[in-house]
Amino acid sequence: MTVDRYIHIIAGLFILLSLSLGVQGSPIFVSQWWLAFTAFVGANLFQFGFTNVCPMGWILKKLGVPESNLACSR
Repeated sequence: MTVDRYIHIIAGLFILLSLSLGVQGSPIFVSQWWLAFTAFVGANLFQFGFTNVCPMGWILKKLGVPESNLACSR
């Protein structure tokens, strides 16, 4: 797996988990403040689309996860 795939998986996991913890109808509801984490992840993905700067990508690269060789040519 590559850095791009890990970023998508981790962001999706964080969003689903924080929604589960922040929505009152959820069986594992803790606090509505978890929705702020959902907003943080969404804002980070939004700014990444414009700036191509992703702190999670830096962390994964330092951990030795390989980058994708394919740019959009599947």
